[in-house]
Amino acid sequence: MRRHGHGLVLGKFYPPHAGHHHLVRTAQDQCERLTVLVCAASVESVPLADRVAWMREAHPGAHVVGAVDDIPVDLHDPEIWEAHMAVFRSAVPGRVDAVFTSEEYGSELARRFGAEEVLVDRERTLFPVSGTAVRRDPVGSWEFLGPAVRAALTRRVVVLGAESTGTTTLSRALADHYRRRGGVWAKTGWVAEYGRRYSEEKLAAARAADPAASWADVSFTSEEFPVISRRQDADEEQAARLGSPVLFCDTDSFATGIWHERYMGDRNPEVERIAALTRRDLYLLTDHADVPFEDDGLRDGPQLRPWMTGRFRAELERTGRRFLVVRGDRAARLETAARAVDELLAEGWHFTDPLPENR
Repeated sequence: MRRHGHGLVLGKFYPPHAGHHHLVRTAQDQCERLTVLVCAASVESVPLADRVAWMREAHPGAHVVGAVDDIPVDLHDPEIWEAHMAVFRSAVPGRVDAVFTSEEYGSELARRFGAEEVLVDRERTLFPVSGTAVRRDPVGSWEFLGPAVRAALTRRVVVLGAESTGTTTLSRALADHYRRRGGVWAKTGWVAEYGRRYSEEKLAAARAADPAASWADVSFTSEEFPVISRRQDADEEQAARLGSPVLFCDTDSFATGIWHERYMGDRNPEVERIAALTRRDLYLLTDHADVPFEDDGLRDGPQLRPWMTGRFRAELERTGRRFLVVRGDRAARLETAARAVDELLAEGWHFTDPLPENR
């Protein structure tokens, strides 16, 4: 196999999929060094920075750069070709020895770079997928998407509520409900409440020092809540990278802010900053009225539940988050919640169209 000096792979990667990654890996195997040029138009709904980051993560051995290209494609117009080439050469100013492509325009692109064309899987037989297909139906193309893109597209559903209101029960039941659908849904993820494990560890540490210690002897500092928030978000992100198009979370960093208010008496700006970094698509607030209080050794008592429910609802409304209050017994709550999630998924994923192309 011939070895090239500097190779180039160019595309929109809107979004990246398995066919793109195969193209890049093939080019890396045949080049001393490889540049991947990500070109995005301003009208497209996935930011250029995200696409560059996704490609860098997937191909750490390649030099990935990005460029804004707001010129419509017309493969028959030399002036438009030159306008595109000005963008390409500005982003990749050095000599290019080989252009790797799966597109019909590859030969002309290579000619204008003064490079050799290397055609890779032009008929898409190895990976029958395209950016258009992914944008049209992400669920149907899920198997062709890498972890970073899955994390970006996964619909994230958070179950939150006061103590002993069934958040864990409902979030687990929802994950099981979707897993039973099979296919792409079989890997539906569930994220546990990290704050509970953190609390268990604090209680265990207190009992190691004093076997008679109880939950009443455990105290928190404000600085602990950002630690809990970051870990909660990290667990959520990891699960979103590995699962199906929907993810269920037993609380999140937004809810951690309410718990800080409960234990510390006020809000924590750092926790709120952390919570703002991650998108969630739907919150399910478990009402306290239909669930008897059960003391599991890590709870304070039923008297705070109405206040907590009210604070969760008030903050969800204040921050404009999409939410639904679920009530009734377990079966009723699961039915209501699953219907709301189905409605969310039925809304689909909305990508803006790329610029027109005359091929």
